Amino acid sequence: MARVTVEDCIDKVENRFELVLLASHRARLISQGASITIDRDNDKNPVVALREIADETLSPDDLKEDLIHSLQKHVEVDEPEPDPASLIAAGGVAAAEGEEQDDQPETITFDQMSEEELLAGIEGLVPPEKSDDY
Repeated sequence: MARVTVEDCIDKVENRFELVLLASHRARLISQGASITIDRDNDKNPVVALREIADETLSPDDLKEDLIHSLQKHVEVDEPEPDPASLIAAGGVAAAEGEEQDDQPETITFDQMSEEELLAGIEGLVPPEKSDDY
């Protein structure tokens, strides 16, 4: 029965590898307790997942997005970019163009050191003394 289901799914998902990924992801979701959208008919979870894809009760694009989201370890959050008007008001654009502004405080940056300063710091490190406790 599964072979017929795979043949039916090829019309919906053209790449067989992608079909296997989507169906296996859906079968895992079903085994974790997700509700199925078709009658089980005493079929196992992979066959139910293939039948759901073949009957188009689930969108392959939605399954693909869900699969990608489940595999992501770090979800990137888009930070809003600063408003150009606020940059002009803060002097960012004027300072970038080389104009000096006396009324704005100087920006202090941390955690920046030159390569020479870094090498001097490394050379100044003393290795820990060996003790008999190890």
